[in-house]
Amino acid sequence: MPREFPRTRRVGEQLRRDLARLIRDEIDDRRMVMVSITAVEVTRDFAHAKVFVTYLGSEDDRKAAMDVLGQHAAPLRARLGRELRIRTIPRLAFVYDESVERGARLSSLIASAVAEDVARHRNDETEGSDAGPE
Repeated sequence: MPREFPRTRRVGEQLRRDLARLIRDEIDDRRMVMVSITAVEVTRDFAHAKVFVTYLGSEDDRKAAMDVLGQHAAPLRARLGRELRIRTIPRLAFVYDESVERGARLSSLIASAVAEDVARHRNDETEGSDAGPE
C-alpha cells in the first residue's frame, strides 16, 4: 500500500467537498440527489483521483447514476480547475463504494444473531421454570 502524504490527503478532502457541491448544483438529474461521496484518493503526483461514491436506491438507478457521473467527469474536472489553486487537477474516476452496503449487511446479520440468542435464552429459562420441584 502506498504511503499516505498529508498534502494528497488534504487535496482529496477538498476535492470531496467541492465535488459534492458541484454534483448537487451542476448536474441536473434526479438520481444525483441520492449520491454521496464517501472518499477521494489522489495519487501522489495529482494526476488521478478515485472518487468513491455510494447510492441509495435501486441497482438500475445506481448503474445509471454511475454512468451519469462518468459522463460528467471531464466537465467536473474543468470546473474544479477554475476553482482550485493547484497546478494539476486530477482526472476523475468514479468508483462505487460497497463498504456502506457491506456494513449494513453485517449489522443486520449481527442483529439477527443477537435476537436469536436472546430468544433461545428465553426459551431455556421458560422450560427450566415449568419443570417444578423434584
